[in-house]
Amino acid sequence: MSAVDTARHPVAGTAADRPDEAVLEVEDLVQHFSVPGGTVHAVDGVSFSLRRGETLALVGESGCGKSTLARTLVRLQRPKSGSVRLLGQELTSMPRRRLRRMLARMQMIFQDPISSLNPRRRTRDIVAEGLRIHRAERDGIAARVREVMEEVGLDPETMGDRRPGDFSGGQCQRIAIARAMALSPEVLICDEPVSALDVSVQAQVLNLLERMRTDHGLGMLFISHDLSVVRNVSDRVAVMYLGKIVEIGDTDGVYGSPAHPYSRALIASVPMAGTAASADAELRGELPSPMHPPSGCRFRTRCPLADERCAREEPELRDIAPGRRAACHYPLVAQRAAPSGAVTA
Repeated sequence: MSAVDTARHPVAGTAADRPDEAVLEVEDLVQHFSVPGGTVHAVDGVSFSLRRGETLALVGESGCGKSTLARTLVRLQRPKSGSVRLLGQELTSMPRRRLRRMLARMQMIFQDPISSLNPRRRTRDIVAEGLRIHRAERDGIAARVREVMEEVGLDPETMGDRRPGDFSGGQCQRIAIARAMALSPEVLICDEPVSALDVSVQAQVLNLLERMRTDHGLGMLFISHDLSVVRNVSDRVAVMYLGKIVEIGDTDGVYGSPAHPYSRALIASVPMAGTAASADAELRGELPSPMHPPSGCRFRTRCPLADERCAREEPELRDIAPGRRAACHYPLVAQRAAPSGAVTA
């Protein structure tokens, strides 16, 4: 995938005056599922914050819990425990009617744009669905639908009465974006929004999302396993492994100098011209079962630095450098700064 042709821009409008405001705060979020034979630890104590106008990418192997986290945030699945604060309001204990109104401010775009749209409904009705659910003024719905369709590059005159089956995957994703933006959200959660699209269309959709973010001051949680895309669209990146965040920090820092061995292995797996991954950065073995995660550090069964302490003690997500946090007993950033002869494993 070629690099996205838009750079990261300062937030436009009034949000520029509040760039450090946290629009979404997640603390110790847990999502478990009971299945025959045990419990799936899909999300296990995840904490992070998302600032206004910021794109935070969430990366990790398939099965690490990224999509489950997203679905839990928008309450498609009720969390087992933890805290989710949207615009400073606690969602987990909020009465249902008020929660429904608050969740209008946090919208989600799904991986498969075609299956996320009702094939029997007209495009204008799909885009208007959220407005009707939240009882917007009837006289203003048509104008708002026209506005957001034009904003995402869809002609309301020629496309408004057509159905999803008449469109390409990229056009369906534009419809999904219009549906989300119709409610003027503060947070946009994008779950693999371009992975189901042709490569030639991916950059167009990514540029559209970037424009939505800058024009409206959105906080965007961008979930992807494509690290080349993530590097181009995100301000910060959180690395997730087996239900936990193992590292979080600014994108350039994490990519240029990963602190967690899993982050290093994940980034080293991306082909880059003129570079070769070292043997100890190679990701070995398979992802353990989330039903039976390893004791201590969950990455220890695949980590070249693991020792008895890693099996005995679970590392906390802690500050290891300015703007960087990692859950590792032997973070790689600290190793590089350690004096000669220091024990590193």
